Amino acid sequence: MFKPTVGPIIGHTTTNHARIFLRGESQNDALVFAGIRYRRTGEEYWSKGAFAKLTVLRDMSDVIALNNLTTDTDYEYQAGWFSPMNPVHTVESVQELPLQWPREIYRFRTQSSKTTKPRAYVVGSCRYLRMTAGIASAPHLGDRIFASITSLAESAEPPVSAMLMTGDQIYVDDLNLVAPDREYKDILSKYRTAFSQPHISTLMSGMPTYMILDDHEIEDNWPANESKADAYLYKNAMAAYELYQASHSPAHELLANGQISRKLQQYWYQFYEGDIEWFITDSRTRRNLAASDRRILDEEQEQALFKWLINSPARVKFVVTSVMFYPDRKFNGDDAWKAFPEQRLRLLETIRTHGIKNVFFISGDVHGSLTSRLTHSEDPDFEVHTLVSSPLCNSKLLPYAKASTFILDQALARTAAGDYRHELTSDVISQDNFAHLVVDAEQVRVNYHDRDGQLLQSISIKLR
Repeated sequence: MFKPTVGPIIGHTTTNHARIFLRGESQNDALVFAGIRYRRTGEEYWSKGAFAKLTVLRDMSDVIALNNLTTDTDYEYQAGWFSPMNPVHTVESVQELPLQWPREIYRFRTQSSKTTKPRAYVVGSCRYLRMTAGIASAPHLGDRIFASITSLAESAEPPVSAMLMTGDQIYVDDLNLVAPDREYKDILSKYRTAFSQPHISTLMSGMPTYMILDDHEIEDNWPANESKADAYLYKNAMAAYELYQASHSPAHELLANGQISRKLQQYWYQFYEGDIEWFITDSRTRRNLAASDRRILDEEQEQALFKWLINSPARVKFVVTSVMFYPDRKFNGDDAWKAFPEQRLRLLETIRTHGIKNVFFISGDVHGSLTSRLTHSEDPDFEVHTLVSSPLCNSKLLPYAKASTFILDQALARTAAGDYRHELTSDVISQDNFAHLVVDAEQVRVNYHDRDGQLLQSISIKLR
């Protein structure tokens, strides 16, 4: 067996289930299979192999589900791919082959079932990796921060449960002015290169990673800049996104037989850990820009989000929206929630009128990091927070955000019932960084680290 050409990437992981993405290589139309075997750390014997047949239709990649795992347990696993000599093998028959597994051993941990246990997460977005003719230019610049995240996770207490990558994991349009990528094969090549750099590969092989797209997975400010000719680009960009980012997420249903459904109804999804729940919105592909009913989230998604906010018993609710929920930018803010004020107000009024506590909006996009608090002039019980983490790696062509980038001296929204007012609760970080969130019984602590792992600032937000 050979090492995966991309991956393994640990995706959605629960107390007893884990999804692992990996890619092999085409072998001149011969059969190719990927396999994983695992065991609890410290045990001598490996499980039987779990296999998937790889096809060019999925760029020689697939996701293998591991089921019936033990709660709050360290596992180690091996992963690889091979092409058997016999051309009539099946996923079942290759289980009997005496395979030579790749020597590398990867590790992950299942969730704890203890509801009130402190949890930790890493959040980041906007990872620029300039590509020229399919080759990364100075790839170490776009990869080094992941070594720092891995180093932090090795000693963090509580352990880091997952990484949330909240948009612009790749830049399809990084050479938009010169030679924009539109072909499927070129976009796939970009994903392979971006996800197989050494440090991000190490990180994602052991830390469950949850992803959602933003505009650069397609085109800058999509769909505002969409032209008729872009239907071809969109089709190719989303096909690649579904393989490399959505495939290992909870957006795919787990079937009764333990396999993952191939059907994908939408890109938004939910997951939970103990008394903490996450709603990952698709604030990019379901937009309606018509003046009569402007939406950043489609109606189905809006209603699902409202239902979750109102009915979920979670103590802490994280809502991921790849673009800024607030504060608004002074200029070029029409790509974010600023341009959809009616829907934003509906969301805020739902939270306020139902008395929903401990709601945090997680965003990226702006190439600056900050925390901010939103209150209501006539309702002292209302409070929500936004946590912004961006970028993991900036382009020299793009500026960093600063405090002066945002509108901070006026109400976010004015209504007959009162004004929504916001204030920064942190400095604005204007350099490459990631956020380390720690949730305990009393607070959410937000630690921002630079690309070398050094602490930039720490903010404590009291839970109610």
